[in-house]
Amino acid sequence: MGLSAHIPPTPPGFKLWARLPAIHGFSLFIAPVIEPVLKKIFTAPAVLLDKTVTTSNGIYKKITNRRPVKKVQEYWKTLGPGLTTGAADDDPSGIATYSQAGAQYGFQMLWVAGFTYPFMSAVQEMCARIGLVTNRGLAANIREHYPKWALYACTALLFVANTFNIGADLGAMAQATQLVVPQVSFSFLVIGFAVVSLGLQIFMCYETYAKYLKFLTFVLLSYIFTAFTIELDWTQVLYHAVIPSLAFSEEQIFLITAVLGTTISPYLFFWQASQQVEEKLLLQARSPETATPKTYKKEIREMRIDVWSGMFLSNAVMFFIIAVCGGTLFLNGVTNISSAADAAAALRPLVGEKAFLLFALGILGTGMLAIPVLAGSASYAISESFKWNTGLNRTLRQAYPFYGVIIVSMILGLALQFTGINPFKALIYSAVGNALIAPVVLIFILQISSNKKIMGNHSNTVLTIYVGWFITGIMLLAGLATVISLFL
Repeated sequence: MGLSAHIPPTPPGFKLWARLPAIHGFSLFIAPVIEPVLKKIFTAPAVLLDKTVTTSNGIYKKITNRRPVKKVQEYWKTLGPGLTTGAADDDPSGIATYSQAGAQYGFQMLWVAGFTYPFMSAVQEMCARIGLVTNRGLAANIREHYPKWALYACTALLFVANTFNIGADLGAMAQATQLVVPQVSFSFLVIGFAVVSLGLQIFMCYETYAKYLKFLTFVLLSYIFTAFTIELDWTQVLYHAVIPSLAFSEEQIFLITAVLGTTISPYLFFWQASQQVEEKLLLQARSPETATPKTYKKEIREMRIDVWSGMFLSNAVMFFIIAVCGGTLFLNGVTNISSAADAAAALRPLVGEKAFLLFALGILGTGMLAIPVLAGSASYAISESFKWNTGLNRTLRQAYPFYGVIIVSMILGLALQFTGINPFKALIYSAVGNALIAPVVLIFILQISSNKKIMGNHSNTVLTIYVGWFITGIMLLAGLATVISLFL
């Protein structure tokens, strides 16, 4: 037997310990050489990221310091209540009305968007100016200068009309969602949208909530984009945008009055004035020194830019919805639209999936924007009428009745979806309410904003007064035509 037979087996761990001198040598002689290399390798990505961020910041500062970009930023900061008020006008109910105009008459009613723009802007500017100068909402001013019974009648009708409108909008949002995600139940969607909307209004601070509404206006661009994803005869579009086309038929007159009622709507009057007050209080809380004559003039100037910009967006969206439906539904014989969801469903096979999705998602976004304005405007009107603590800048505990009106309005609107009432009928009831209120409230607005004792140097000009009385007369005729056509 050789010597190997007497060598015991290698104990566990012996190989590791046997290598210790090699490990020790590595740490002594090799590691110092490798360590700087590793440091460079791992440092390089971080240095590259740092240089990229620094360079990007430099480029960003150069771009933002350029005059055109600064102008855009200043313009965006100027936009506020006017932008959200104009955008809220294009709610799902309004979308249904504009879609019907395009489906039934093609491009013939495109001129209405240009016609309503200056009148809508003039009225909303008067409301905003009343809020800025008096530091009170529209209902508070009416209460101060007119019989209370007139105010109570208007606010009661406004509450009813807005509640029906909320119900119709919630239903349209749920139906539009089901077009994209059909497996989700209608009840779940309606309740979900109502709860989310209520939660945002009640528990989100006003400053954040105002920003949310402001950024939500971008949703309206989906209707403009839709027009450029399909083929339209732009020569005919531009022609009918400028040249009025009237058939003088009962159906067209009714549709024009419906568009006027949807565009120049009482809930926008109350919301605009009250939001202007909220914004002013927010600005003064940030910097009390802003309440000077110079900044006062600046506020009026910025308010005009805001209002006219918001109303331009509102009417531009109306224009493009009529154009899209006129260039697709009308040409294919689809002439009867009873809701915004109907319009989206009818467009789907005609315009393709992308355009359909833009149209359907726009309904959701405009609903989330308009429902708080509908509920909020009714609450401002009622709360100011009874001198309750008012404003979204207050917490729930500071303004129980104010938020209570919002909650009740939302619950009643939601309940309409489970009573079997047709959404189209809900819109009709809402239209009747608006038709009755609008001329009366317009008279109050015109008289208050023209009164130098109330408005001082910021009262209406002679031109504004003439424009105001003209649109009041138009809305009075539109209201009478709506009521007569519906009941007779």
